[in-house]
Amino acid sequence: MNAAERPSHRAIPAHERLIVALDCAGPEDARQLVRTLGDAVGFYKVGLELFCRDGAFSLVRELRDAGHQVFLDLKLFDIPATVAAAVRNVRTHGARFVTVHASRRVLEAACAEQDDLGVLAVTVLTSFDAVDLQDLGYPPTVTAEDLVLQRAHTALAAGCAGVVASPLEARRIRAAVGDGLAIVTPGIRPAGTAGEDDQRRVATPRAAFEAGADYIVVGRPIRTAPDPRAAALAIQETIAAHF
Repeated sequence: MNAAERPSHRAIPAHERLIVALDCAGPEDARQLVRTLGDAVGFYKVGLELFCRDGAFSLVRELRDAGHQVFLDLKLFDIPATVAAAVRNVRTHGARFVTVHASRRVLEAACAEQDDLGVLAVTVLTSFDAVDLQDLGYPPTVTAEDLVLQRAHTALAAGCAGVVASPLEARRIRAAVGDGLAIVTPGIRPAGTAGEDDQRRVATPRAAFEAGADYIVVGRPIRTAPDPRAAALAIQETIAAHF
C-alpha cells in the first residue's frame, strides 16, 4: 500500500489518538497496566525497554488480538538493506507504526517495505536541547526546530507515513507539509503533572493537538498516576473535546 492509498491520518477515531507508552520493566508489568487501563486506551507503544526482554513480540500479538493498535518504537538505525529487512520482518506482526532514525536513503529503503505498516521518521528526540545538539557536532546556529523541519521534509520526500517530533515543533511541521505526514508527539505532560525527568521539549495534550499533532504519546503521567485509568480518561476527554 503506497502513501496515496493509506487511510488519512486526519480521519482517525479520536479514541485512538492517545498512545500509551508501555515503558515497563517487563511484559507482565505491561499486561497489568493494559488490564488496569481497560477500554480507556486503544493504542499502545512498545519500545526498546520491553524489546530487551523475552516475550516482547508475544505481547504485541496479544495486544493486536485484543483489538488494540500497536506502535513499535524501535528507532531502527543501520544500513539501508538491513533496515529494509527489519521493516519487512516487523510488518508481519501487524503493528500500525514503526520508527526509523536515519538518513533519506535509509528511510526510502524502509518505506519500500512498509505496505500496511507506517514508517515514522524520528526527527529530534524530545529529551534533546541545544547542548545535546552541540555534543553531536551541530553548530550553535542550528536549533532543534530547524533540524526537525529539515527532517520532516526528508521524511515526506522518502514516503514516510509520518514523523515523531516534539509538540513544540508540530505547528511548523504542519504548516510545511500540510496533511502529508502524520505527526506523533511524545513529550506530553498534562497540566499539573510536569516534574523532573529527562524530557525537555514538552507540552500539554491540548497544546499538542492545537499545534497540529495527530497522535500524542503519554507514558509516565499515566503509568505513575495514582489512578492510571482516570488519568487516561481525563486525556481522552480533552481529545474528544478538541476533535
